[in-house]
Amino acid sequence: MSTAVVLFTRDLRLHDQPALAAAARETDEIVPLFVFDPAVLERFGVPNRVAFLLDALGDLRTSLAARGGALALRRGDVVEQTLAVAAEARANSVFLSDDVSAYARSRERRLRAACEKQRIELRPFPGVTVVPPGDLAPAGSDHYRVFTPYWRQWRSEPRRDRARVPDRLPFSQGVAPGDLPALAELGLGAASLDLPQGGETEGRRRLARWLARGVLDYGRLHDDLASDATSRLSPYLHFGCLSPLEVVERALERDGLDGNGLDGNGAEQFVRQLCWRDFYAQLLSANPGTPREDFTPRGRAWRDDEEALAAWQEGRTGYPVVDAGMRQLLREGFMHNRARLITASFLTKDLHVDWRLGAAHFFRLLVDGDLASNVGNWQWTAGTGVDPRQHRIFNPTLQAKRFDPSGDYVRRYVPELRGIEGGSVHEPWKLGLLRPSDYPEPIVDHLQAVKRYRAATS
Repeated sequence: MSTAVVLFTRDLRLHDQPALAAAARETDEIVPLFVFDPAVLERFGVPNRVAFLLDALGDLRTSLAARGGALALRRGDVVEQTLAVAAEARANSVFLSDDVSAYARSRERRLRAACEKQRIELRPFPGVTVVPPGDLAPAGSDHYRVFTPYWRQWRSEPRRDRARVPDRLPFSQGVAPGDLPALAELGLGAASLDLPQGGETEGRRRLARWLARGVLDYGRLHDDLASDATSRLSPYLHFGCLSPLEVVERALERDGLDGNGLDGNGAEQFVRQLCWRDFYAQLLSANPGTPREDFTPRGRAWRDDEEALAAWQEGRTGYPVVDAGMRQLLREGFMHNRARLITASFLTKDLHVDWRLGAAHFFRLLVDGDLASNVGNWQWTAGTGVDPRQHRIFNPTLQAKRFDPSGDYVRRYVPELRGIEGGSVHEPWKLGLLRPSDYPEPIVDHLQAVKRYRAATS
C-alpha cells in the first residue's frame, strides 16, 4: 500500500489542486498536512492574514472530511514536521505546490534534502500561478523585466489542464489529525473588524457572483473608487482558495472567448491583472532580493520622518482620498487598487519616505498581502522597479476628482467629512470656516513637495 503526504501551503483548495489530484490518483492513502511554522508566523504571520488562513483551513478540513479525508495540523519546523508525519503514515512520497519567494524556495530545498536522506520522493507541482514562473523568458534572459511582451507571450501560452477534484481522499489511520488553533493561541493580536471570510467555499461563491455580474463591467468601473466594482478575490488567490488558472479560464468562458482570444472588454482587463500577478511572481523568483533592494537603484536619499509616516499610516494627512484609503486598509485589511496607487505615490513622492516602509505597513495589514505583488507594485510606484519612469506622480486631489467625483468613497471612510456634499469633500481646506474642525490641515503642499522631489531626482 502506498501513502503520500500532501503538504498544503498557499494552495488551500480541492478544485484544480494538481498536487492533491496527483496524490489521489497515484497512491492508496493520503495525509493532507498543514504546518504552522514559527519561522513563517514570525516573518509573515500578521493577524489579518492568519485569521483568514484559519478560516480557510477550517473550510478545507470540512471539504476533505466530505470525501473521507482529514487534515493533519502540526506546529513546528515545516521540514521536521513533514518528515515526522511521513514516518507516522509510512509514506513514501511528499507532494506539494511550487512557490516563488526566497523562503518558499529554501523550504523546498531543505525538504528535498531531508526526503532524500529518508528515501522519500518529493513531488512539486504547479498551482500558485497561472503560468509557472520559469516557463516564459525572452531571448537572452531567464525572465521578463517588461510587462507588455510578457503579457503577449503569457496570453498565447498553452495552459495546463485543470486538475479534477478527487472523489475520495482516504486518510491514513495511523496519523492524528490535530487541532485547529485560535488566533490568540498563535500569539497574535486582534484582526481588523471587517475582514472577509476565508476559505474555498466562500471564494467560489464570490467567484460565481463576480462572473455573473461584475467581470463584464470591470473595464468601465475598476478604477471607480466609490462603486467598489473590483472582484475582491485577491485574498482567495493569495491563499490558493481559488485556482488562478480556473479564475482566468472561467472569466474568458464567461465572455464567450476561447483560451487565446481577447477582445478588449472587461474580461480582458480583469485577466490582464492576473497576468500582472504572474509577472511579479516570475520577477521575484528571479530576483529574490527585491523585497529589500531597489530593482533599479536610484541612489535616492529618503527622508526619516516618523511623524509624517505615522500620519500617513493612520489616515490623517489632510488629503481626504489618501486618508480614506489608509483607513479602509485599517478597517478591512484591504484597499482599492486605485487608492493603493494614490497612497503609495503620496508616501514616496509627496513625503519622500522610503517605499520599503510603506510596503511593510501594507504587508502588516493586507489580507491579500502577496509578497511578489506588494513589492512589485510599490517599486513601480516609487520609480525603483522595472518601469524606469521615476517621475510618475499621482496628484491626490486630481485623482480623487477623477475617480471619486461624487466624494462617496471619501465619506465612506472619513466620517469627519460626511457633512460635505459632492466633490467639495476632496478640498475641505477651501471651505474656510465651514471646514470641519476635527479634520487636519494637509501635512504637506503637494505642488511644493513635487518640486522638491523633482529637484532631488533630476
